[in-house]
Amino acid sequence: MEKKEQPAVAKRKLTVTPKAVIHQKFGKKACYVVEEVKEVCQAECPGLNIPQMGPCLYRCTLQLPELSVMSGTFKKKKDAEQCAAEMAIEKLGICSETGDPSPQEAQESLVSRLTYLFSEKFLIPEPDHPHPLSGHLRATLWRKGDLCGAVPVSSIAAYDPKIFSLCKCIDPEVESNPLLVISYIMRATAKLHGFLATSEQHLWVRKLSPYPQDVIESLMKEDGSRECIQVAAVCIPSSMEKSVETVTLHISLREYYLDVIADKLGLDNGTNVMISRNLSKVSSETRLFFAAPKSHPLDPSSKFANGKETLHSEGSLNVRATYLSGQDIVGDAVLSSIGYTRKSRDLFFEDVTVRSYYRMLLGKTPEGIYKLSREAILAAELPSRFTTRANWRGSFPRDILLMFCRQHRLSEPLFSVVNPPLKVADAGTKATEHVNGASGTASPKQSDKEVFKCEIKLLSRLEDIILLCSPEDCFKKQNDAIQNASLKILSWLNKYFKSMTVSIEGLYETAGNFNIQICSQNLLRDILAGQSIRDCQLNAIQCNELLEPICINSSYDMTGNGGCSLKIEGLDSGVYPSNGSLPCISYSVSLVVEGENMKEVIEGCNEFEFEMGVGAVIPSVEEVVMQMSVGQCAYFTTNLVTSDLIFASVGDSVKMLSLLSSKTFCVEYEISLTKVAEPPEERMEQALFSPPLSKQRVEFAVQQIVESRATSLVDFGCGSGSLLEALLNYTISLEKIVGVDISQKGLARAAKVLNSKLVTNAGVQQTNIQSITFYEGSITSFDSRLHGFDIGTCLEVIEHMDEDQACLFGDVALSCFCPRILIVSTPNFEYNVVLQKSNPSTQDEEDSDEKTLLQSCKFRNHDHKFEWTREQFEQWASDLAARHNYSVEFSGVGGSADVEPGFASQIAVFKRDWKLEDDILKQADTERHYNVIWEWNSINN
Repeated sequence: MEKKEQPAVAKRKLTVTPKAVIHQKFGKKACYVVEEVKEVCQAECPGLNIPQMGPCLYRCTLQLPELSVMSGTFKKKKDAEQCAAEMAIEKLGICSETGDPSPQEAQESLVSRLTYLFSEKFLIPEPDHPHPLSGHLRATLWRKGDLCGAVPVSSIAAYDPKIFSLCKCIDPEVESNPLLVISYIMRATAKLHGFLATSEQHLWVRKLSPYPQDVIESLMKEDGSRECIQVAAVCIPSSMEKSVETVTLHISLREYYLDVIADKLGLDNGTNVMISRNLSKVSSETRLFFAAPKSHPLDPSSKFANGKETLHSEGSLNVRATYLSGQDIVGDAVLSSIGYTRKSRDLFFEDVTVRSYYRMLLGKTPEGIYKLSREAILAAELPSRFTTRANWRGSFPRDILLMFCRQHRLSEPLFSVVNPPLKVADAGTKATEHVNGASGTASPKQSDKEVFKCEIKLLSRLEDIILLCSPEDCFKKQNDAIQNASLKILSWLNKYFKSMTVSIEGLYETAGNFNIQICSQNLLRDILAGQSIRDCQLNAIQCNELLEPICINSSYDMTGNGGCSLKIEGLDSGVYPSNGSLPCISYSVSLVVEGENMKEVIEGCNEFEFEMGVGAVIPSVEEVVMQMSVGQCAYFTTNLVTSDLIFASVGDSVKMLSLLSSKTFCVEYEISLTKVAEPPEERMEQALFSPPLSKQRVEFAVQQIVESRATSLVDFGCGSGSLLEALLNYTISLEKIVGVDISQKGLARAAKVLNSKLVTNAGVQQTNIQSITFYEGSITSFDSRLHGFDIGTCLEVIEHMDEDQACLFGDVALSCFCPRILIVSTPNFEYNVVLQKSNPSTQDEEDSDEKTLLQSCKFRNHDHKFEWTREQFEQWASDLAARHNYSVEFSGVGGSADVEPGFASQIAVFKRDWKLEDDILKQADTERHYNVIWEWNSINN
């Protein structure tokens, strides 16, 4: 719903950076040398007995003719360079202007800038760093007659950024209407009538008096390496009935390239050729060239400058070129990558093809940016949710959003990350949810909960708010909050760009579902206006629809006469992808002309990996891969491919256009499933359980600690300390906490996390915890310092050991450590059928008995050495308890004991009813096999 009274964001004042000031003063004489600094890391976690590596830091030395300065250390190289530049400015006493000039000052500066551009000083060649306009001046001096030395005003506007910046200070509207720059340049040249000659009719500027002969001779030196160059460009007709096609620009050594482009546009010469902004991130000179409007009033307040009626009345609006450039273009346009740059005095040029045009068009959509980042236009799609850095492929959502804003001439989005307060009542409810048999509650402390939300404001170029996205979802990491909020905006926008049936009004109605508030409907319409333009030129390819039947180990008829649209070949290896897994495929997509035995490859990839279940590929590919096993190949056709995607993928557009004109053709996918990486256990669990299964295990343990009134805890296999970190969120009776693990890295991470939370919470309600100690060692070895604790936990640890070692741990724990209570959890292998959806879709129902399903299951984690069924686990725990005079009770989390296949995580709670004898305690004091990694106590901290 539109919010008309939403206040605009305050416009940010453009500032000149210290490096820019140094460059203005010294140019290439300023030399920055950045070095990596190895500094002794300050102990971010006091008491940690492991060498701590500090972050990678950088220091910059700035060498100037007059002095040399060295910056401090910074995490980013650019910060070190700016610091060095700032130090140099201070030592040299340089006064720099940090604010924008006023409109009046900008007009005066514009006149001065034009005077400089046509001065002899500007024309002095700089071999290593020439100005692009110097190339245009040199090229125009080859002309004969009145056009000799006449520089098109459009080239001044396009290739001198200072001119554009000054015009923007005069009138910010030039950002959305670049033709205004032409008017301001013409007005400024009128004030230089004794120095410059102008032509309002033909839009050129020329120096009245000739340049010195020696300057001209230095400019006119011929390269001699090329008599003529040929550059491929693309013609975009204004008529939608005509197709976009490749043209060739033939440019001789002594010819001005804008004159050649003018000839392609049907113009007399290059002085009436308009030049757009740069349109490509890949090439610095990919621009649109088009005819100037017939009227060119000098007054920027005229209808031509600020309105569109005069402009449109002069010809047909080129909707395709307009959408691509973001500015109104009338008549035909030429898309080319050619011009003079700061890198060389020679003319720069690269070929631009129809494929380039369609890829640029595709790159203006959220999904298109993702497709291009993966180089899989006909296979990839923007995923429906952000998972993890490890599983996400292609550009990240935040980067895609930034690219989208750049493509649509918007300001950079504003990301605001906050720590929302967690209500104690809500936290207490969550703490007891999904905990079986819990009678009490343990509420986490509000101040200890670290979660993040991200709010994003999408801004216009003038920094008015277009939309505001405020997701309610909370995340443990700031990056996850930013990426997920970015993906919400992209997914919402993509609904419109992806579908030809979704109206703008329909898109507005769904904004609330994505936690989006629309603040400027008109500006948003400008962003989405390109879709209707895009729809006009897309002709959906009519292909055979994907059929349901599957033919295993059958031969494939390339002509499609076999009557089957989907065929899978190869033996069933029994290794299938599941939701959350990462299958790797090789694929090729071809256009097949039926009846002529013609097959043209459009796109292919030998190694393409994606995550199942998040929409990271087109639905037909995911549907087919779900039915394949590793080693099999599949062939199918689909009707979900459009011509723009084909032209964005294929190299030879002329040949492809000929094939597309055939009456009978189809798009064929050929896929080979090469391998499947199983999803991490936590990813599979998160897909089915809320809260996640790992959190439910922690909550179960917390409930047991609360009910037992334990004052001492040892966590066997504590890893990165997820349980111990969670305990700090609760008011409990624990006074002494110990963690044991074999991994120094995990212990160090746990120590830093706990230390950070303990320091952060110093000013709030204190816990009862008096000491925390982390030990490095194997939980199968006994250490007397851990003997006789009130409670011991071992959550999802034993399955990472060999079975005989797991049994040894049980004996050592109950015979030597002797905790009053021991909680052991491990995966229930039988539940893997649910997690992995292991039953292949090709399997006959009569074979789908319980035993067959279990045999098709895999362990939840590649690091698991074993996983027990309920019967195996209960047998192990019961025998263990009987041997050591403990009682045992069985429970679990995830699922239900009364519903097959039971709990996802099965739990045994061992209890000791007998008291420890003094002689055992004395004997135990003699054995110490663990190394202290970190110690914390409330007295010293």
